[in-house]
Amino acid sequence: MFRITIHSPNGAALRERQPAMPQSLSNVLVHMVYSTKHRKPWLKDAGVRAELFAYTATILKTNVDSPALIIGGVADHVHLLCLLSRKQALMDVVQQSKTETSKWMKKQGAKFNEFQWQAGYGAFSVSQSNVEQVKHYIATQEEHHRKMSFQEEFREICRRHGIAIDERYAWE
Repeated sequence: MFRITIHSPNGAALRERQPAMPQSLSNVLVHMVYSTKHRKPWLKDAGVRAELFAYTATILKTNVDSPALIIGGVADHVHLLCLLSRKQALMDVVQQSKTETSKWMKKQGAKFNEFQWQAGYGAFSVSQSNVEQVKHYIATQEEHHRKMSFQEEFREICRRHGIAIDERYAWE
């Protein structure tokens, strides 16, 4: 540790102080949504889905310093809420998550050899005051999708966040 001494014009020491420690703080919460390619129900097995979500949480925490608060979904898509790293771009977090989990899925047996995520994704900011609501929403995906398709859901999330989607490219 070092000290800074402030001197008067005649050279006399006026005061000493320690420099302030630099600090970078953030609390950027992101709700991400992405589906399997063409919404193929690769994740219909609840056991595989649970293992995939656990593996996704590990990737987010260890590879991209963006710990998940919750991960959920159904047979054809995933929702996750994470604390975005100060050191990683959002697109890198999504790319790492999708790339590593795709590799993992393909190792789960020959029936998953063709597994793919869609190329795109949705990422939506979440205020701290809405964390519990978003966590509940993600936790109840199976119930939610008894009434609404992925496309309807995604349109509604985008509408709520003021995002216009181009239907020609949203459903790959």
